Amino acid sequence: MTAKELKAQLRNERLSARDAIAPEERISKSLAMADHAGEAVAFEPGTIISGFLPIRSEADLRPLMARFAARGARLCVPAILDKKTIVFRELAEDAPLVATGFGTVGPAEHAVILDPEIMLVPLSAFDIRGHRIGYGAGYYDRAISRLREKGLHPKLIGIAFDCQEVAHVPDEPHDISLDAILTESGLRFFASWIG
Repeated sequence: MTAKELKAQLRNERLSARDAIAPEERISKSLAMADHAGEAVAFEPGTIISGFLPIRSEADLRPLMARFAARGARLCVPAILDKKTIVFRELAEDAPLVATGFGTVGPAEHAVILDPEIMLVPLSAFDIRGHRIGYGAGYYDRAISRLREKGLHPKLIGIAFDCQEVAHVPDEPHDISLDAILTESGLRFFASWIG
């Protein structure tokens, strides 16, 4: 089995496990994530943090993002521009939300586009080394690469439920590893900047 085939298999298995979590349980697990990371992630007021609004069975990051906003973070969420590109639009408190592609919602196209310094990254599977399997479209890998080409090095926090952990993610040269992973059990560090 090739790395790509194995990733597809792991993605399907872990997303099925995530889908099996009851909606009420997802809410309590999402609130636990906010408790674990709301104060533990180090940043200065004005830091740009990208989150995401939940689709399908993803964790609901709105409680965590609210805590970050209360600490002075400037929030943004992804918007899909085309089949290869996402940008991060500022999430203002009173801005209306519109469809932004791939089943997501976010600020409309007139919203300010920001370059995140900390990114909360959705994923389908992860391992203990901080390697992740995304959803297969490569949007985040390309967005992170574009930021690095601009000389920026956003800190990457993977967002998942415990059931999405696998023994080993078959990593490839283009894959970008995480600095931390946040699940309902806590915030695990792969880099020292966070605490």
